[in-house]
Amino acid sequence: MLYPDAKTWRAAPEKHVLFYGMSGLGKTHLSNMLRASGGWFHYSIDYRIGTRYMGELIADNAKAHAMQVPFLRDLLLSDSIYIGSNITFDNLAPVSTYLGKPGNVELGGMPIDEYRTRQDQFRRAEIAALHDTAYFIDRARRLYDYPNFICDTGGSICEWVDGNDPDDPLLTELSRHCLLIRLEGSEAHTAELIRRFDRAPKPMAYQPEFLTDAWAEYLRENNCVESEVNPDRFIRWTYARALAHRKPRYEAMAPWGVTLTPDDVGHITDAASFTDVIAKAIERRE
Repeated sequence: MLYPDAKTWRAAPEKHVLFYGMSGLGKTHLSNMLRASGGWFHYSIDYRIGTRYMGELIADNAKAHAMQVPFLRDLLLSDSIYIGSNITFDNLAPVSTYLGKPGNVELGGMPIDEYRTRQDQFRRAEIAALHDTAYFIDRARRLYDYPNFICDTGGSICEWVDGNDPDDPLLTELSRHCLLIRLEGSEAHTAELIRRFDRAPKPMAYQPEFLTDAWAEYLRENNCVESEVNPDRFIRWTYARALAHRKPRYEAMAPWGVTLTPDDVGHITDAASFTDVIAKAIERRE
C-alpha cells in the first residue's frame, strides 16, 4: 500500500485516497466534507466521465431529440440556440439519462444493441477517467497547490477490475498513487438501496457478461421479446441481482487497501477525525 502503516499515514505531508463501494455509502459525502475542510482536491470520476469523455455524446443525444421538434430544429440549424448538459458533482443526471434503459421504445426504452453500445462507451470512459487519477494528483499539486487528494469513484469500478488478480493493471496503477478505501455496506443498507431503487429506478452500468446473462434470463423468465420489455421493470428486476453480483467483487478488492465500516464512517466529522479513522483501519489491517 501507499501507506504501509499507521505511522507513515499520519506523518505523510500529502495524503492521497480513493473511495469505492456501493452507491449511497458516503463516498461523495466524505469527499465534499474533506474538500470543504481545505487542502483537499476532490476528483469525481463520474463528473470526469460526463464532461471529458461522454460530454459530446450526451449533448448530441439531446440535440437529436431536439431535432425532432420543428421549432427547436430550425433554431438549432440556424445556430440560434445552444444545447449542452449542466453536469455538477451533485447532479449527474445527464450521464444516467444518456445510458438509458433497454426495452419498449414507446415506454422510454431503447433497442438492446444501442443500450449495449452506450454501456461500452461508459465502460471505456470510466476506465479512462480512473487512469487520469495520477494526472489530476499532479495537476492539483502543481496548479492549485493542494497537498491532499480524493478520488471519488462511481459504483461500477468493481465491474472493470479483478481484485483476485495480483497483477490487475488498473488496481496496480491506482494503488501506486492512492490508498484504496472500501466503504463497506450492511445488509440493511443493501435492502434500503433496493427499496429506494424500486421507487425511482435509474440507469446502471453493468459488466457486459452480466448484462448478456440478465437480459437472456429476463426474456426467458417473462416469455417475451425485446419490443415487449418494460424498461423500468427490467432494471428493477436486474438491480438486486447486480448488487449481489458486485458484492464479492468489492470484497476481492479489499486487500488492495483498507475497509471502513458504517460505524467508522459515522465517526468521521472533519479532516482530523478522518486521519484518525484511517490510521485505525490501517492498524486493523496490520
